[in-house]
Amino acid sequence: MNDQENVTVREDADAHRFVIEVDGAVAGFARYRRLDNGSTYDFVHTEIDPAFEGRGLGSTLVSRALEHTRELGHTIVPHCPFVAAWLRRHPEFVAAVEWPDGESPMGEPSGA
Repeated sequence: MNDQENVTVREDADAHRFVIEVDGAVAGFARYRRLDNGSTYDFVHTEIDPAFEGRGLGSTLVSRALEHTRELGHTIVPHCPFVAAWLRRHPEFVAAVEWPDGESPMGEPSGA
């Protein structure tokens, strides 16, 4: 990202995703499923348009989406490998995370 770009992240609740925009153009999204009557966001897929790759936008998108989710008091489930990897590098989110069955915060199968 350069300092001249206007980067925004917003939730598109109707489409069940967070969207990142650069100068008004959609650059990517993080899709989620709402579980437990909406109190859990299960992040299932993150995608950045190839035209916007290499700028750190995936990390910006996930950071802001997860911060928003945590601020709402919702639980985060990281089925998306990119989201899971990001969370492993940011232990400050551990209290808000419910790891998928068979997975540990360190990326190893449970009981390994």
